[in-house]
Amino acid sequence: MEELIRRLLERLGEDPQREGLRRTPVRAAEAWKYMTNGYGQDPREILEKAMFTEQYDEMVLVRNIDVFSMCEHHLLPFFGKCHVAYIPDGRIVGLSKIVRLVEAYARRLQVQERLTAQIAESLQAVLRPQGVGVVIRAQHLCMTMRGVEKQNSEAVTSSMLGVFQSQGKTRREFFGLVQEQ
Repeated sequence: MEELIRRLLERLGEDPQREGLRRTPVRAAEAWKYMTNGYGQDPREILEKAMFTEQYDEMVLVRNIDVFSMCEHHLLPFFGKCHVAYIPDGRIVGLSKIVRLVEAYARRLQVQERLTAQIAESLQAVLRPQGVGVVIRAQHLCMTMRGVEKQNSEAVTSSMLGVFQSQGKTRREFFGLVQEQ
């Protein structure tokens, strides 16, 4: 990866040997490995490590999860907040595992739409709750620093499964809780 970055610098018209760039290939390679370390994580395993039997059947919401990912179309970051809710059906999961699940998928080359769906579908498949709701609000540097260059634009995606999809009351409760300050 370091050699690819060195060649990229040259193709941009830079001198990879100048003082400020000498270690850039090493630093950039380390940054890319970190930003894409989700490929080495198994979302199912993350959730299965902290599942517990519990007869709780009300909504569980973890909101305002900071999310950072890389747009697969432009290799530029997008970042924002993720809100994840589920209604248990005999099993709950440790709350920090929901955050780790978000991270595992976000630390891959992504599009926001897929990221949203992957989080919801994984939680639904492993935990088998009554339903799952996921909303992500994010700013995309591919829209703010290039292209349309709209600084305050925000993309909002959602994925509703089970009762979050079939019951308007549940969906409205979820959106209301997400918007509370």
